[in-house]
Amino acid sequence: MYETNSEDCSGARDHQSVVGDPFSSFSRAQGGDASAIEELVERHRDDVYGFLLQMTRSEVAASELTGQSFLSTHRRLKDFRSEAEYAAWLHRAAAEWALRTCPGGNFELPDHTNPAEYSRSDWSQSAPETALSDELRQAIEEATNRLPPAQRETFLLKDVADLSYEEIAEITHRPLRVIKSCLHQARLRLHQAIDRFYSANDR
Repeated sequence: MYETNSEDCSGARDHQSVVGDPFSSFSRAQGGDASAIEELVERHRDDVYGFLLQMTRSEVAASELTGQSFLSTHRRLKDFRSEAEYAAWLHRAAAEWALRTCPGGNFELPDHTNPAEYSRSDWSQSAPETALSDELRQAIEEATNRLPPAQRETFLLKDVADLSYEEIAEITHRPLRVIKSCLHQARLRLHQAIDRFYSANDR
């Protein structure tokens, strides 16, 4: 079980590409250096834990699945060409463990839904994480928790874990059109939550 700081659940990642540097900590970790492996875990642990906490909404589950994600990814540590590739696989492993342990319900695509109708920019790109106040961050997290399971899962997998549509389809077993619809609806609801937050604070 991994102990970590549960306050930062943004899912933001600071990947380091270390291709071709035999003296980098990532290369040393690939060679079995225990201290370098510990550093590697330290760099990515809070990120993975934060994502899993959002996915599972359980500190116990998030902590346990963080360990499982690292273990399953470290088994093929020598195969990765860079730390960025390692981190991408780590987040995919975390997503797969979360979906396997806490699966969402089955959802159908509403007949009236057309993802192309929504042309506003993604909320996650319109407000940099460093500029979010604690109150707004809390409002977004609460709005995320209120999303229907399929929308919430898809939003976290796409906009937090940064998986591709194809990867999400593969691990959730949902058609691409359903995934795009869920993401569209999730972003719309979160935009509305942000609008309500600013409207309330302008009074």
